[in-house]
Amino acid sequence: MKRSLFSGAALLLASATAALAASAPNRITIDVDDVIDQIDPRIYGVFMEPIGVEREDFSYNTLYGPLYNPDAPDANADGWRTGMLDAARELQLTNMRWPGGNFVANYDWRDGIGPQADRPARRELAWGVIEPNTVGTDEWVQLNALLGTENVVCINMGTGTALDAAHWVEYCNGPLGTYWADKRAAYGHPEPFGIKYWCLGNEVDGEGWIIGYKNAEDYVKFARVAARAMQRSSPDTELSFIANGSSNYKDTLDWIDWNWTVIKELHDVADYISLHRYWDNTDDYYTFVGERAVDLQEKIDITVGQIKAVSTTVKAPPMHISFDEWAPPIYGGHLNTLAITQFLNAFIRNADYIKMANYTLLTSFLSRDMETGATYKSPSFYAFKAFSTRAHGNALRPAVVCDTFGVDEYYTAIPYLDVTTVHNPETGELIINVVNRHRDEALTTEITNVSGTLAATAHYIEFNSEHLDNRPYTYADRADYEPTEHELPTTGDSLTHTFPAHSFTQIRVALTRN
Repeated sequence: MKRSLFSGAALLLASATAALAASAPNRITIDVDDVIDQIDPRIYGVFMEPIGVEREDFSYNTLYGPLYNPDAPDANADGWRTGMLDAARELQLTNMRWPGGNFVANYDWRDGIGPQADRPARRELAWGVIEPNTVGTDEWVQLNALLGTENVVCINMGTGTALDAAHWVEYCNGPLGTYWADKRAAYGHPEPFGIKYWCLGNEVDGEGWIIGYKNAEDYVKFARVAARAMQRSSPDTELSFIANGSSNYKDTLDWIDWNWTVIKELHDVADYISLHRYWDNTDDYYTFVGERAVDLQEKIDITVGQIKAVSTTVKAPPMHISFDEWAPPIYGGHLNTLAITQFLNAFIRNADYIKMANYTLLTSFLSRDMETGATYKSPSFYAFKAFSTRAHGNALRPAVVCDTFGVDEYYTAIPYLDVTTVHNPETGELIINVVNRHRDEALTTEITNVSGTLAATAHYIEFNSEHLDNRPYTYADRADYEPTEHELPTTGDSLTHTFPAHSFTQIRVALTRN
């Protein structure tokens, strides 16, 4: 009898404990003094490359047409489409990386200077289309000036030479009195452009897709020589170099070996190592929102570990990471928006090392109606805007308590809530970015601030959709995509919010320090 009573009590206790665990609130605890690092505004950059497709049934170019098209009704006097320019300015982009991408590995920059009518058309070897060279160095610099963005130029380290790169720098930055600087002046720009940021190639480890592939040893030798020649061609502008990290993520350790060699050999040459990552598509929801996010963080963690090892050993400042190509899958709707917000959360979470990032592509920010060609702003545009215009200041280290999920035997214990928090000391605003990765359940969450008093009212915007089948956004629904701001009461040191299933929410609230 006693055994039965004990067993029954144990069962009741176990049931109560399980019920309590199931009903335990999700919690986010914020301390504005627990700072990861200041967010570098350069993480809100863009990448632009002329990618062409020529088929019997379809012809398209990411540059010529969507962005540069003198015949378009909205073209300005220089041929740039004002709709795209206005959208880019609305995002408050900070920098633009150009002209490649795979394109640059066979690009001769000299084809793109001088009178446009005299420039040669070339067979472009990366994408197999004809490149008219109508947009070249002067036009790219002009575009950055129109957008208010900083130039990040990627040199040809495939078929190009160190001297080619040095002459390009001379054309851009050299004072008058040398051949290429005088050419710049003759073409209408007597003052140097003063371009600081230069990428030492693009995906040079991409054996099988990059023209002029090199192994790691050959790459670092070439990069060191090119960087020295480039800096000597820019006497009045100190250059900042971005070394080429691996993009060839095979199921081997090769990509890690590549980055290890680059970081060891170029730590005294380059300020950044580049990382590229594209969010792979899948039909499985939790693989998409979970495994892909963990994979992204793993790539960052491994590279950061290598940077720390070298910096500690040589007793020198660490290299930073330039995530200079990233994007969600090409097609898709709401899931793409969740990918974009998780990318940006990752950049903020790693603000101590990721100091630059470039979204692929500028012309991808506006969605395009496939039947008419008309462009419009999708939730993906507005989600990026929520970060690029608001998430500035100090990246914080929030404590998050929530349930987790798994995808397989390796990808386990993934939190349902993907959270970053940002405090802007200048405006006194606290930003809370939350992706609820749960496919089916809303998660009510208590958010507590331990180092100040919250304003009586917080504000939030939300991105959600009932469609989780990669259904694209549509031009017809464009008026419904701009998020509406809602109010949320606080108690002074905390607030509670229910995050809908498969959603992204950004909360902003004024904070007064104690």
